[in-house]
Amino acid sequence: MSSAGSLQPTQPLQMLQVLRDHASQERDRAAAALRRCEEVLRRAQLQGSQLGDYRVEYTQRWSLQFGQRGAIEIVHCYHAFMQRLDEAIALQQRQVEAAAHELEGARQALLRAELRVASVGKLIERRMAELERQQWRREQRQSDEIALHLARRRAALQP
Repeated sequence: MSSAGSLQPTQPLQMLQVLRDHASQERDRAAAALRRCEEVLRRAQLQGSQLGDYRVEYTQRWSLQFGQRGAIEIVHCYHAFMQRLDEAIALQQRQVEAAAHELEGARQALLRAELRVASVGKLIERRMAELERQQWRREQRQSDEIALHLARRRAALQP
């Protein structure tokens, strides 16, 4: 009867188990948020890479055109477009940085949530160990009382 499985959880232990379940759910939500942030960052990086690739391709294409003598209006349009493209690339880079910052925040939140689950789990383990010690002491006292009672009976029965 001294095994952990036979112990009945006390009210505080039940509350700790509810707290652990809640902390586990929080951890699971934090892990899901981290995965979402990773995906947002990946997409932002991909889009930034695509914009950079397009810029290189566009520059190469128009370099050939400029070698064939173009009108000054075309050159102005080219520079205006390149300026807008550079602004788009800069904006995308800021979005990548913001996504990376969000990702780091999500990692920290997950770490805190995992630490909370582990802490509550450790507290439950200690409470269970204390309950087992208390149960063992009760059983030991009962055993000692029975042994004392039997010894007194034998002593009373002996002439």
